[in-house]
Amino acid sequence: QRASEEAYFFNMKKYADRLMTYIDEHPGFIEPESRKKEIVNNFLKAGLQDLCVSRTSFTWGIQVPFDQKHVTYVWLDALTNYITAIGFDPDKTYAEQSEHFKKWWPANVHIIGKDIVRFHTIYWPIFLMAMDMPLPDKVFAHPWFNFGADKMSKSRGNVIYADELAEHFTVDGVRHYALSEMPYASDGSITYETVINRFNTDLVNNLGNLFKRTLDMQKKYFDRVVAAPVAGSEEEQALDNDLIATCEAAYESVVANMDAYRIADAVECIFNMLRRANKYIDETTPWILAKSEETKPRLLTVMKNLCESIRMAAILITPFMPETAQKIFDQLNVPAHARTLDERCYCADENAVWTTTVGTPLFPRLDVEKELAALEELTKPAKPALEIEPYSQENVDFDTFCKSDFRAVKVVDCCNVKKSDKLLQFTLDDGTGTPRQILSGIAKYYKPEELIGKTLVAITNLPPRKMMGKPSCGMLLSAVHT
Repeated sequence: QRASEEAYFFNMKKYADRLMTYIDEHPGFIEPESRKKEIVNNFLKAGLQDLCVSRTSFTWGIQVPFDQKHVTYVWLDALTNYITAIGFDPDKTYAEQSEHFKKWWPANVHIIGKDIVRFHTIYWPIFLMAMDMPLPDKVFAHPWFNFGADKMSKSRGNVIYADELAEHFTVDGVRHYALSEMPYASDGSITYETVINRFNTDLVNNLGNLFKRTLDMQKKYFDRVVAAPVAGSEEEQALDNDLIATCEAAYESVVANMDAYRIADAVECIFNMLRRANKYIDETTPWILAKSEETKPRLLTVMKNLCESIRMAAILITPFMPETAQKIFDQLNVPAHARTLDERCYCADENAVWTTTVGTPLFPRLDVEKELAALEELTKPAKPALEIEPYSQENVDFDTFCKSDFRAVKVVDCCNVKKSDKLLQFTLDDGTGTPRQILSGIAKYYKPEELIGKTLVAITNLPPRKMMGKPSCGMLLSAVHT
């Protein structure tokens, strides 16, 4: 519905009751539960307002077919981008859509950031209802990472970038931290200290040391050959069974937590298993068993159990740390059929015999103080190189100054000029009804998308001149602040 010359609005109230009924009948539609309560209490029960879905103040976007002055605004055109990309035909009902489209829509789960949960749990479902299209099975809104207890902000200088972390902690190290430290519903926390500590504790100690010690002992005691286990005493069997039960329980828990989108809980299950395997080494003392030929059969079983535990851990960490999992498989020299998630993961083939390769550390231990010093250098704001031009010695009288026609102008569009690393091309609304084009050599100071919609000041009565073959009608005022 057209509410003014400037915009069209979508009647959200018409579908509010229908959406509320849908949420009630599909309790898992919005997760976590806290997000569902936020949507229901703060928006649906409070009463929906009509949503503006078009603009006339800029030209980029999808043109409204029945009104060429308007383009559709972000939340409506974003949905059409998604569904048309997989073959949606607007002239057909859902039942008439292609099999390819119905294969991909509706989505099983739509994962979003919590800051845009309102758009994806109210706006998009209502748009889909208006088209008689099925809704996604679930919309899951994940929380944020804060810097310590504070929200990250460029202005505060507390933003941490994943690519910079990866240079220090590897991609898998960053993945591990992000997935293990992000809670299911509440915000996660990240600081350089916690990343280093998590890296040294989980990856170096619990996983890396277990892997390296096991391969070293396998080489020392059995020339790298992993053979079938031998039945031991009742007490020994109890230790073995406890380790096996822990591994099998970890497998079940990881699958269950992943199905419920509780990623951090799934990761924790894996590292609980690794901690139990490390404890198993202390309980069985392989270095003592190796001193006697009589205890060599027991040592063989202990090493088989350790290799199996690590093999199973590698399978379970594959979605979280794929490169690390591959290194473990390759150094263990696990047969191809034993690298996949199956119904009975532990001891998939108890009689399988394979030979490990030379063990190399998975992760280097980090010096906390040294790493902190290097990382803190990244957060120091770089001082830009400034070129200060000398002040003009020529005085300008007031009458000459008054000849310049200063106008407030709105930036309708802004883009880089091809083959120029200095120029930005502005399309401006100067109030005359005719777009004004000005080129300005400020590309190294501003990103074009940051300027769209801004109000600037321009001198509009300078004679037109061509720059890079394009006419520029005026000059924008800008300055560098030290």
